[in-house]
Amino acid sequence: MSNYHRKIQEIIEPQLVVEGAGVLLRRSFGPRRDNLFDPFLLFDHFAFNDPIEGPPVGFPTHPHRGIETVTYMLEGNVRHRDSLGNMGVIGPGDVQWMTSGRGIMHEEMPQRGSSGIINGFQLWVNLPAARKMSPPRYQEVEAKSIPTVEQSGISVRVVAGEYEGVRGPVTEIEAQPLYMDVSLAPGAAFYLPVEAGHFAIAYLFEGAAFCGLDEDGRGERVDSVKMLVFEDGDILGIQTEENSEARFMLMAGAPFKEPIAPYGPFVMNTQEEIQQAFADLRNGTFVRRT
Repeated sequence: MSNYHRKIQEIIEPQLVVEGAGVLLRRSFGPRRDNLFDPFLLFDHFAFNDPIEGPPVGFPTHPHRGIETVTYMLEGNVRHRDSLGNMGVIGPGDVQWMTSGRGIMHEEMPQRGSSGIINGFQLWVNLPAARKMSPPRYQEVEAKSIPTVEQSGISVRVVAGEYEGVRGPVTEIEAQPLYMDVSLAPGAAFYLPVEAGHFAIAYLFEGAAFCGLDEDGRGERVDSVKMLVFEDGDILGIQTEENSEARFMLMAGAPFKEPIAPYGPFVMNTQEEIQQAFADLRNGTFVRRT
């Protein structure tokens, strides 16, 4: 049986938005009732690259329920702490995969690196209805613990999922995700098996590439910075030109196919569950320590 190659379904131009205490972000998509990116809910690219912006202000204490947040840093760091007593620093190449479950209060405060730059991503992943009220947990992975596969002009940092027999350190995620940082040298061709029926996207943030390669190796040329949404299929291909490099975050996961009710930092399945989240905040029962 021949493979069905995933072609490009949509190219999204990230939009500038302001979140937290005045943080400027490039947002490719956010939580929506129509749930078009199931199981993914949000993808943000944050960068404080202009000195006139002053000290980065970050994301003061705020709640989450019903989702997982994934922070991946390229430059600079994010200091975090939460209502359960966890605290730490997410530095260059580090990943934090936080499952908020039934509820957590946390803050994230970015700081510039030695280059004066903060550069990183945040992905929100949905939880199925049966797991939305599960206990919160963290998977914090240092850069040195993330395996990198190098071959024929291709470099892949595998955070979650598998590439060429190498598995990422983030495990036991309901959406069965692939989450990878892929760099391509000029003229390199990258192919990845992706389970049919899983939703797949790639955020091209450096360079240019031919994306959504068909059976003959032809694809659509795309310049950064863009979010690419792929059609269904079982193999995904991206190739650079002979004079161009590229770097992208690749994400795929199993859709839950459940209705969602998003409201700010909460994503539940019904409006009644959203109202309960606010009631729990008012009553002081939002965070449970046992």
